[in-house]
Amino acid sequence: MTRKQKRLAVIGGGVAFLVAAVLLVMFAFSQSIAYFYVPGDLAKASVPPGTRIRLGGLVEDGTVKRGEGSTVTFTVTDTLATVPVTYTGILPDLFREGQGVVAEGAFGTDGLFVADTVLAKHDETYMPKDVADRLKAQGVELSGKETIK
Repeated sequence: MTRKQKRLAVIGGGVAFLVAAVLLVMFAFSQSIAYFYVPGDLAKASVPPGTRIRLGGLVEDGTVKRGEGSTVTFTVTDTLATVPVTYTGILPDLFREGQGVVAEGAFGTDGLFVADTVLAKHDETYMPKDVADRLKAQGVELSGKETIK
């Protein structure tokens, strides 16, 4: 091999390594992406069962029901549409009706959203920015308590 051929082989190997690294990173990110929706968006979008998403909105008053063990069912709303949610686990201490919530999980084949993570607001003046922005876009009036941080 001449010097020129060795140099081209090293450069080609480096480029192949970089391409492989970029492809691995892209594959890892595609597996962990969870798109954010509010109930009104889900009426327009077609989300296939099993696709991981984040569902945000307000916990509808009167819908929190405790089942067997640590299973809880509730409804998330943006006042335009509602989505029934089931969650098995310990809910955050600040989870309650009428408050902002983000649930991460997937729809089952029966149309029920099965959450594996539930996030609640962390104090009286906070609502997740994505939830507040989407609710405002849907025309929901937020009281002065739910400020965006």
